[in-house]
Amino acid sequence: MNSPILQLLVLAGIAVFLILRLKNVLGTRDGFEPPREIDAKPVAKRGPDLEVIEGGPDRDILDHVEEGSESALALASMKSAEPGFGVTDFLQGARGAYEMILMAFEKGDLASIKPFLGDEVYETFAEVVEAREKQGLSIESEFVGIREMGLHRANFDPDTSDGEIAVRFVGELTHVVRDRAGDIVEGSESQIKRQKDIWTFARKLGSNDPNWQLVATGE
Repeated sequence: MNSPILQLLVLAGIAVFLILRLKNVLGTRDGFEPPREIDAKPVAKRGPDLEVIEGGPDRDILDHVEEGSESALALASMKSAEPGFGVTDFLQGARGAYEMILMAFEKGDLASIKPFLGDEVYETFAEVVEAREKQGLSIESEFVGIREMGLHRANFDPDTSDGEIAVRFVGELTHVVRDRAGDIVEGSESQIKRQKDIWTFARKLGSNDPNWQLVATGE
């Protein structure tokens, strides 16, 4: 066998080896599972009593709620209804929404956040702002940051595709209430107030509107 043919056979063998290695890499996902030879994203699969993510545990869910819990099953159903939905991405958005909505409420600027509020929450906020104005009270607040945050619970209705996620916040801010004369009647300019909230956001999964609305507040 002459040298060119031998070189060709060697190169062909290397090419086959590289193709097989590349195929293995493309069939894997980050996490604890071994390499797989399918190049499909995990697909939500419903069983009789449990909804699981094919291909191993979904860390995007289990990093925030207990495995097998009602919230975990609800979040898996949300991902099935809308494959682009991510729990971690949602929580990042909720963090920004908390500061935006809270500060707008403190300042009485509800027009800027109305699209992000459910009807009942908007009406409640509006009543509080109106009552403050009638009493001649004004609020001065500065947001310091979120000290703690976590997913509290999740619910999903498969018949309507309506999803709800409640998030627990511990926020820190300065809060001063002044009367018509400008005198402080509540709070302190130098004291940081810690505020605990559980806010529930709702949205129809799979819809064209990507915005979640705040539909309930509490502690």
